[in-house]
Amino acid sequence: MNFSGEPEFWRGRRVWLSGHTGFKGSWLALWLLYWGAIVEGYALDPLQEPGGIPLYQDLGLAADLAHDERADLADLDRLVQRFQVFRPEVIFHLAAQPLVRRSYREPLLTWQTNVMGTCHVLEALRQLPDPCTAVLITTDKVYENREWDFGYREQDPLGGHDPYSSSKAASEIAIASWRSSFCGLAPHQRPDLRIASARAGNVIGGGDWAVDRIVPDAVRALIAAKTIAVRSPKSTRPWQHVLEPLGGYLLLAERLHGDAALASAFNFGPDCEANRPVQRLVEGLLEHWPGAWRDASDPLASHEAERLDLTTDKAFHQLGWRPRWDFATTVTETAQWYRRFHEGESSRELCLEQIDRYLAKGQP
Repeated sequence: MNFSGEPEFWRGRRVWLSGHTGFKGSWLALWLLYWGAIVEGYALDPLQEPGGIPLYQDLGLAADLAHDERADLADLDRLVQRFQVFRPEVIFHLAAQPLVRRSYREPLLTWQTNVMGTCHVLEALRQLPDPCTAVLITTDKVYENREWDFGYREQDPLGGHDPYSSSKAASEIAIASWRSSFCGLAPHQRPDLRIASARAGNVIGGGDWAVDRIVPDAVRALIAAKTIAVRSPKSTRPWQHVLEPLGGYLLLAERLHGDAALASAFNFGPDCEANRPVQRLVEGLLEHWPGAWRDASDPLASHEAERLDLTTDKAFHQLGWRPRWDFATTVTETAQWYRRFHEGESSRELCLEQIDRYLAKGQP
């Protein structure tokens, strides 16, 4: 059984992808192109982060896209115009302000990007004349975090302490509203418009250079032969390789295309054994790239959740999806990508090699 979709479904299919210049977006664009999809990207220029060339740029994806639109989601007219020209069959909306700590510095930007940006995608989608399947990406942080010892389910209350989490929860409410209002059989609704949301977080993998993320920060320290500063060593997260949720998004879009009943929210996360403290993640990286770390906890720092787990039973039972790589494999693949890239290997070859290895893992 294939847990990440079928290549045949995507071959020649028109796919619109927002946030294609970001970390997850770059991996997803490469995967879609690898499977023969016709991809249009819509995003701002990739961020120039310290320590490495943006993955999108290093992969050379611009040459492979049907169209590479550099624009802001705030520009609704431009967004509608691109939808009308490209006529996408499938939409993946990944563009966001994705950093918790930045959301404290720029709360209005975070809300404008994550909430109104999502609303603009939904509104442009509503105006499409053709059938379309849309998967809009939020985060595992959309839930009202009670520091539970068990995972959050899709029907649990939404919330958000920080501006990032709350903006993503608000995005989920907007997505559900558009789906209830405009998808269906009533005269004002569309039976051929299918909208789902996907909740995942704490993804790691090669090519992420964002500041204030533990793996890129650790890699920058290792490259510079410095001690890794870990600000929340005891906080537990459901660590997963970037290919895990991306495979879920692909499978969800494929199944949703054929079954409107799946138009809802889905969690994509690792098995329980991958819920590990930040300290254990760093120690795992150091098993593949020797170095040292130190506790840099700041009691005055902005609030971040101490514990956050997801339950993925719904994705398993309704989609047939399950994670393929355990925690040890996830850390190994991530560490080896960065080390081999630092030693001069091609980012594109490293990514495609890992996609092949990930897909092969699911074969009987």
